Amino acid sequence: MNPLRAKWQNGECTIGAWLSIPSPVTAEIIGRAGFDHATVDVQHGMVDYADALAMFQAIELGSSVPLARVTWNEPGIIGRMLDLGAGGVIIPMVNNPADAEAAVASCRYAPVGRRSVGPTRVRIGKPDYFEGVDDWVLCIPMIETVEAVANIDDILAVGGIDAVYVGPSDLAVSMGVGGPGLHNDHPDFSEALAKVVDSCRRHGVVPGIHTNVDLVERRVDEGFRLMTVIIDVPTLQMAVAAQLAEARARISV
Repeated sequence: MNPLRAKWQNGECTIGAWLSIPSPVTAEIIGRAGFDHATVDVQHGMVDYADALAMFQAIELGSSVPLARVTWNEPGIIGRMLDLGAGGVIIPMVNNPADAEAAVASCRYAPVGRRSVGPTRVRIGKPDYFEGVDDWVLCIPMIETVEAVANIDDILAVGGIDAVYVGPSDLAVSMGVGGPGLHNDHPDFSEALAKVVDSCRRHGVVPGIHTNVDLVERRVDEGFRLMTVIIDVPTLQMAVAAQLAEARARISV
């Protein structure tokens, strides 16, 4: 069983990191750090297919489950990421039940779905992959628009969804309550988050969200159980800036 699924079934929250830099070295650092999951961002990150392969291999040197945020709700790219070894896919812009059905179909083999059979790389480490695939693969649609929030109950009524993942930047922009960011104090934004979490509880789906360390306690209190708390690029930027500022302060006269 996918370790994330096992933790959710035990009522636990899972904490992850986000990888946009196309480097197996940074992926290995994250994989070995102890995060529950490490997501390779193929959509907005600087990552191509070959990069994703090397990064999955590096993540697996540690204890994190490799996930992929794919470019779009498209069966070809979803299947390729799963065949490479992703333990689940985060799928952008799932706005209605038809989108949700397409996402599930791309993650599941027949007769449930339409994923093509050919898990070439993932089967190297998991020779019984096909027999246990539905316990391993997580289908995680993104909820990031006004339309998706309005349709959340119908989306989650689609069988085969394991979790959803709120994209707060796109959601705030879609709602017209602000620009990109991990949090918005507008009451409509908070109401939208609550609506997603409530629907997840009623449908037995894990609510997830993109967040950070400063917000994580609040998100847990709100009911979220799948969370990303760092992104490699801004984390590196902040660490470098802080070290440089400290060094300059120490030698200033």
